[in-house]
Amino acid sequence: MRLPVFHASLSPHAWTGQPMNAPRLTRRFAPVEMAATSSAGHSDEHVLEPAASATVLFVDQSGQLGGAELSLLPLAERCAARSEVLLLSDGPFRARLEALGVRVRVTSNANVAAINREALRPGWLRALPGILAQVRTIAAQAKRFDVLFLNTQKALVLGALGKPLHRRPVIWHVRDIMTRDHFGRVQLHIVRWLVRHVTDQVVANSRASADALIALTGLPADAVPVVHNGIDARTFAQVDASDIRALRHRLGLPQDAWLAGLFGRLAPWKGQHIALEALARLPGVHLVLVGAALFGEDDYAQALRQQADRLGIADRVHFAGFRDDMPAWMKAMDLILHTSTEPEPFGRVIIEGMAASRPVVAAAAGGVLEILRHRENGWLVQPGDVPGFVEAIDTLHLAPAFARQLASQAFSDVQRHFSLDSYLRNMTRIIAHTARDEPSADR
Repeated sequence: MRLPVFHASLSPHAWTGQPMNAPRLTRRFAPVEMAATSSAGHSDEHVLEPAASATVLFVDQSGQLGGAELSLLPLAERCAARSEVLLLSDGPFRARLEALGVRVRVTSNANVAAINREALRPGWLRALPGILAQVRTIAAQAKRFDVLFLNTQKALVLGALGKPLHRRPVIWHVRDIMTRDHFGRVQLHIVRWLVRHVTDQVVANSRASADALIALTGLPADAVPVVHNGIDARTFAQVDASDIRALRHRLGLPQDAWLAGLFGRLAPWKGQHIALEALARLPGVHLVLVGAALFGEDDYAQALRQQADRLGIADRVHFAGFRDDMPAWMKAMDLILHTSTEPEPFGRVIIEGMAASRPVVAAAAGGVLEILRHRENGWLVQPGDVPGFVEAIDTLHLAPAFARQLASQAFSDVQRHFSLDSYLRNMTRIIAHTARDEPSADR
């Protein structure tokens, strides 16, 4: 499959302080062969080149282990010999990277870290000195590499603004649905300008993310290639779930209950409150919430506990907190639940649930629709539809043969369409093409 890859190149005067009527940014499109996936979940190697030999500086805004960070882990490991990861805050993500042999640096500023995604607030003014310092730090590090790979939205702003200093090609991995439903007007204007005038390559984690960015920026419809996240199904196969009671005992879970697991950070848009409302109507079901409040969402986490008490289901709700051994926890469930109230840019926990051979019930919006087919390899429910979630969970609870059928098809599909091998080959190919097609001015 050949997809055009978007590039932006700067005119010779673009960063030299020329008048406003100096030549503007020019653009070109070059096709890149993307990895096709075979029925066994492996890429067609004859159309692919080896992993990128370009040196890469990866930049991520978070030290926590969110979806963006988990998808960067295997890519940073694949490029470890010729790359480095720069984190804008410290946390368990750094330890995970270092355990894989990846070189990591941390540069943090509390005021910059406090800027949220909603709007341009007065806090940005207080953070301005820190913003400028981080722009300079990223630029200084980027000069040592062939490509600057920005893994998150805040990393995009701080990394792309420094291009006059580092003059390296910039790749942004967009992992958000960039609309006014999710982001402030000023923030969207900033992203639009950076993508149109500074970024050399954009790659999206889903068609939903790509389409929203195209609508925002006015880029051609084929300008943003989509590379879905990949999962290594072997890590799930290595978990012995033949004795489910023993596995649950090891994890501290009820051994004989029917368990629905909801995985993800505790945040209002992740919809854990929707799951609690549904659970109140499902007396034979327990709910396991695996995840923690990561970004100032502690009030929501406390509200969930109060909601469980108010609904009289506290004895059937298990707050597991953050867990690192995702395959074991998913294998311990009878069903994987996804209840996001907003369109999910992709839905990594969904393909993880599929790899764990568990039936998945998910909110039907965003990238989820690129993964699941209703009643074929999962069950789709409209976001926020509590009766719909009750029906889905109850049906799969009472019809175990049908649940196994969905799980079996899901496992086959995740190997075929969301393999880690295909993800890594496509991402390294994009890095290689960007480095080759966008030589730096001083090299």
